[in-house]
Amino acid sequence: MSKLKAVPLALAVLFGGWVGAQEKEPTTPEETEIYKPVPPKVIPGKAGAPPSDAIVLFDGTSFNNWISSRDSTNAKWVLNADGSMTVKDKTGDIQTKQSFGSIQLHIEWKSPAEVQLDGQNRGNSGVFLNGIYEVQVLDNNNNNDTYVNGQVGSIYKQHVPLAMASVPSGEWNTYDIIYHAPVFEKGQKIKSGTMTVIHNGVLIQDHVEIKGTTPYIGWPKNPPHGKGPIKLQDHGDNSRVSYRNIWVRELD
Repeated sequence: MSKLKAVPLALAVLFGGWVGAQEKEPTTPEETEIYKPVPPKVIPGKAGAPPSDAIVLFDGTSFNNWISSRDSTNAKWVLNADGSMTVKDKTGDIQTKQSFGSIQLHIEWKSPAEVQLDGQNRGNSGVFLNGIYEVQVLDNNNNNDTYVNGQVGSIYKQHVPLAMASVPSGEWNTYDIIYHAPVFEKGQKIKSGTMTVIHNGVLIQDHVEIKGTTPYIGWPKNPPHGKGPIKLQDHGDNSRVSYRNIWVRELD
């Protein structure tokens, strides 16, 4: 008998698919039932609150979990009375003190209600996974067109979003991001990372392959790396983008 025939059907399902024609068809329901391992229980958050196993990165009370990306000093952005934070122009990006690999990330952001400038200079910021892979934050409302692989919800310069799902300027958007980190072996990438992005409940990036870094100029690069911070961008153009309610669930 081949090794394939010796594998129980239930285990074969776990490892990626049915055994197929070489496996005898089950004759009882028990033969296709799996009882272990039992998934952990997670209590969902109510009214926008994080789930029970989430790591809360920003709850509106402090910058305790954040530092300056420029020099690792205290974050210099503005902490607002409404429980949000706002980019302080030309103070630089901020990033989490903690590093992460594959994660589920929830983050809320808004561009200012008062429209200023245009193109890439209007409400521009970004959410960087592993510190190097950017999901674009931009105010594309009011006919503010730009290159589509750099518009709101794009994986910057790599993947055009499936839709533009922003709420009106000055209102809160949500990003729910599923990020699977790339895998490196002996300094070479052996498996690409992937990203899924849901913007205000709308799927805009569907398990897309991360081709590498997301530079403004040049092709994606693939420097080997392990876990890294979550970084929020100061675009340096008085963007006044605000963030709130940031949490993650680790997936690895």
